[in-house]
Amino acid sequence: MAEVKIIRPQPGYQMQALSTPADIAIGGAAAGVGKTFSLLMEPLRHIQNPKFAGVIFRRTSPQIRMSGGLWDASQELYLAADGLPRDTFLDWSFPSGSRIDFEHLQYEKDKNNYQGSEIPFIGFDELTHFTESMFFYMLSRNRSTSGIRPYIRATCNPEPDSWVASFVSWWIDQDELLPDGTPNPNFGFPIKERIGKLRYFTSDNNNYVWGDTPQEVKDKAPHKFVDELADTAPKSVTFIPGSIFDNKKLLEVDPGYLGNLMALDEATQAALLKGNWKVKQSGSSLFLNERINDLYSNEHVPLGKKYITVDAARFGSDLAVIKVWDNWRVIDVAWFDISSTSDIAKQVKAYEKQYAVPRSQTVCDADGVGGGVVDQLPGMKSFVNNAKPLPQEIGGKKVEKPNYDNLKTQCYYHAAEKVNNAMAFISPDVADRIIRHKGVEKRLRDYINEELRAIRKGSADKDGKKKLNSKEEQRIILGRSPDFADSFMMRSFFDLKPTQMQSNFLYT
Repeated sequence: MAEVKIIRPQPGYQMQALSTPADIAIGGAAAGVGKTFSLLMEPLRHIQNPKFAGVIFRRTSPQIRMSGGLWDASQELYLAADGLPRDTFLDWSFPSGSRIDFEHLQYEKDKNNYQGSEIPFIGFDELTHFTESMFFYMLSRNRSTSGIRPYIRATCNPEPDSWVASFVSWWIDQDELLPDGTPNPNFGFPIKERIGKLRYFTSDNNNYVWGDTPQEVKDKAPHKFVDELADTAPKSVTFIPGSIFDNKKLLEVDPGYLGNLMALDEATQAALLKGNWKVKQSGSSLFLNERINDLYSNEHVPLGKKYITVDAARFGSDLAVIKVWDNWRVIDVAWFDISSTSDIAKQVKAYEKQYAVPRSQTVCDADGVGGGVVDQLPGMKSFVNNAKPLPQEIGGKKVEKPNYDNLKTQCYYHAAEKVNNAMAFISPDVADRIIRHKGVEKRLRDYINEELRAIRKGSADKDGKKKLNSKEEQRIILGRSPDFADSFMMRSFFDLKPTQMQSNFLYT
């Protein structure tokens, strides 16, 4: 007797994705969840219907054929269901006469190939790769006379700049801050209470009208549901995320896959491993990883003038950080879990005296509570993150208006130039100090390494100005504010705006 092979979805994402009644279900999960498996399994429930035809799209044909891609993945499932493949045409036929095709929409015009089509099941693998107009044009082709209610299933990884991110925004936590003003640790992550919940929508003058019930949509756009359209039901939509830990089978067969994800940079981990929809994977690192590691052995960096940089904590979850510099060498660091402006000012004065640092060679982030520190230390420089960039010598010429988004961006790029050229040093005895914060114990160097890697180049604006990824994105990557990186960046201020007086000691 032949062995019976049972193929079933796993609990978690796969089971949810395959049981939702939504007209449109988007699986916007982290990597390794089994999204493609679920997408391929979905149309198998209809293959006994001779009138059934389904189409699953990837953006390009090579993506369908690539090793481990849709076509390869379909072999095990569809052969077990007595499917007959045609490799040349990338389609499957089944004994009843039903079919499942794999197609691409590489160019915008390709959607017109489906004019007049009737497709009861449409799947999109990696929906963020398709344009919004492609998706909604194919939605108009999602109809059926086969007795099967027409529906769409789509999968994707988190992509914050995509139209999909906007479309599923109700299911994603959009609040950067909590009501008390502290950072929201769930910003960009799916809202647990809304996972799999149905919402309804229609389109009105290129805008989406949403409601929690079909009637709410009709009440918001009554002019859309009149005459012969009065009984038309708005489309239902849901969003289903998932975790790689839902995919027990993958972790058993390929336990190294999780290690692969953990080896990615922090931003990509936040999206692909943790499933965050606010972190961009595409931004390139500002600080070279190998040069970050060199920070603790660059003993050739020369001595010079002394400086103090201060990043004052804005929230109780942040750290106040004070760094003492000898040229571009970090020689001492102090940090505070909870502090007042007077605590910070007191420590700055102590460092001024201990290391003979002129007050005019100290700087503090003056945004927020840092302004109170500056007020207590006359002569201290104020660092305003969003201030205009300072005039800078570039290519041997003085440029009055360097092409940076703001002063903070300019200083980070300058600091990165120092690090990437091995011209910055952090004393090992400083780097190996232990920080205990929010129940976590780490070396200072671990904090610094993580934070510098979280600072990434942002997309240039229409004027070509250099930008950074947002502070909110940095918080998501790190789970905290980059306080050590910010106080490191501020050292650049004194290179860009040299002090005019070097003997202004103010020990008050």
